[in-house]
Amino acid sequence: MTLARRQFLQLAAGAAALPAATRIVHAQTYPARPVRWIVPYPPGGATDLVARLIGQWLSERLGQQFVIENRPGGGTNIGVQAVVNAPADGYTLLFFGSTNAINATLYEQLPFNFLRDIAPVAGLVTLPMVLEVNPAVPVKTTAELIAHAKANPGRLTLASFGAGTISHLAIELFKSTTGVDMVHVPYRGGAPLVTDLVGGQVNAAFDALPSSLPHIRSGALRALALTTRSDVLPDVPTVGDTVPGYEVSTWLGMGTPSGTPAAIIDTLNREVNAGLANPAIKAKLAEVGATPVVFTPAEFRAYVAAETEKWAKVIKAAGVKPE
Repeated sequence: MTLARRQFLQLAAGAAALPAATRIVHAQTYPARPVRWIVPYPPGGATDLVARLIGQWLSERLGQQFVIENRPGGGTNIGVQAVVNAPADGYTLLFFGSTNAINATLYEQLPFNFLRDIAPVAGLVTLPMVLEVNPAVPVKTTAELIAHAKANPGRLTLASFGAGTISHLAIELFKSTTGVDMVHVPYRGGAPLVTDLVGGQVNAAFDALPSSLPHIRSGALRALALTTRSDVLPDVPTVGDTVPGYEVSTWLGMGTPSGTPAAIIDTLNREVNAGLANPAIKAKLAEVGATPVVFTPAEFRAYVAAETEKWAKVIKAAGVKPE
């Protein structure tokens, strides 16, 4: 081999290795500039609170601003698309959750494949839902509601905060596992749902615990059960205590475009999990009924895949369509 050819091959090999080496250096110095965290929900509410708490924690721990960018619309799909299109360098993150596991099946055509295009980084919290009734409904337990509904088929209304949402799917799962015939009434959000439930326009609902909690505490609504146990209402049983195997939770987490260096994902995972263990952050999360959930990236990926499969079965069986 001539000297010139040997030098050429060495240079070519070096050039081929350069992108990988650059990625390693970037991962070691991450973050070197502010990070965008796209939240596909409007400002305010429990979801936004979680993002801002953890975003502030990460800013303090990693020395760069984690800027919350609210980008609602399209059932969260607009925000997801923005992250999918971003460079896989750790400087654009996604705030996502159970809605996205549902959307993977709910929407027949999306410009992305969520499980393929988004890399789960860290879990954040779970938020239980509450099965509740207007106090005029003569039931105090889940078993009594089931019996009352079976004695009055098609006469009781069961509200959700939107067609195709986790609230709606909680209803469909409840109906299929108990055999009750209740009329689903979809609302456009939790606020109008709660208003009508308190007013007696609907009989019962599956709602996010944070939005119903003040009305439960005031006695305007009666909580029959939670979809997962919560320290906020420790004396309220779960639906699963009466309906074995029933479990629904609204969960939230952090993701990044697929292809982001593993070292960056590991850094974010470590720091997020440290934040979730912080007593001050845990106390603030508890105020809205949120329970921290700690995963490794691999565990979180498996969890997201399992949730996607679970809700795909419910959506297909019930013929659920987006609004």
